[in-house]
Amino acid sequence: MAISTGGGGETPMSDINTTPLVDVMLVLLIIFLIAVPVAIQTIEKLEIPVFESIESKNKVENLLLTISTTDSAGLSAGEPGFDLPARNGECRVYFNNISPVTSQELYDQAFNRLDAIVQAAGGPEAIMENPDAIPQVHIRADKRAPWRCVAGAIYNVQAAGYPTVGFISNPVEPGI
Repeated sequence: MAISTGGGGETPMSDINTTPLVDVMLVLLIIFLIAVPVAIQTIEKLEIPVFESIESKNKVENLLLTISTTDSAGLSAGEPGFDLPARNGECRVYFNNISPVTSQELYDQAFNRLDAIVQAAGGPEAIMENPDAIPQVHIRADKRAPWRCVAGAIYNVQAAGYPTVGFISNPVEPGI
């Protein structure tokens, strides 16, 4: 610790006062010593109540679309002999993973489905009060499917009135 003898007169004192720093550090140390054991405490024996899960009758189902293309031989996914989707193949959109649909059929079915959900909720004003009741569109597209197929499906469902479109993918496995 340096002590100034006061001989310089006009030269400024360049020693740092560390007392406030030490005081703050000691206070923080005491706070952490008290707070950490409280934060670590857990309840070892706890019985969590078990309730039977009941599916809601009014649950809004999201619209699921699967998008692929025909293979080089012109076969669609699910047909015997289908190889792999070709980049230049014809677009194939499956409504709710089951029914193959054309662009117009996709629009019509999506519009009718959304209209039925809106009417069941009590009209557009009623469904806007509860945004969670508005269904979403989830798209599963083959990674070889060209963007034109995916974009066409997005265009049709948004034109039908669906405000939210999302994509479903497989998670990456660790180590790959």
